[in-house]
Amino acid sequence: MSDRQLPEDEPCYVISVAAKLVNLHPQTLRYYDKIGLIQPDRTEGRIRLYSPRDIRKLRKIARLTEDLGVNLAGVEVILNMTNRIRELQREVEQVRRESQAEIRALRKVIAELEAKAYTGRRGDQIINVIPTPLESNEEDER
Repeated sequence: MSDRQLPEDEPCYVISVAAKLVNLHPQTLRYYDKIGLIQPDRTEGRIRLYSPRDIRKLRKIARLTEDLGVNLAGVEVILNMTNRIRELQREVEQVRRESQAEIRALRKVIAELEAKAYTGRRGDQIINVIPTPLESNEEDER
């Protein structure tokens, strides 16, 4: 990691800096925090600290409200749906990886079975044996 790149969740921007980065008023950021659109970390003194991920989320909120005219309730729905889609994409990717691993394992078993069936067994035959009922001996029964 370079010196200029911060971890995604590193709380490092106070509200005034965050507001300038996203071109919003600090009071707007306070309101978004109050209604739960964004949850910045807080210091022991209750000062809000925003992470790079929070800044990206605030930019997305600003784009939705200002450029696309979405109201805050709509923004909340969009953010929740976006998060759910990400979760589902991760689940699909996990299932895909597990399926591929299972396919590889099954192909290996098939190859082993085919190798076993063809090596040194050309003269072997399968004989079907049909069991017949035992004849009862009347003399033994008396």
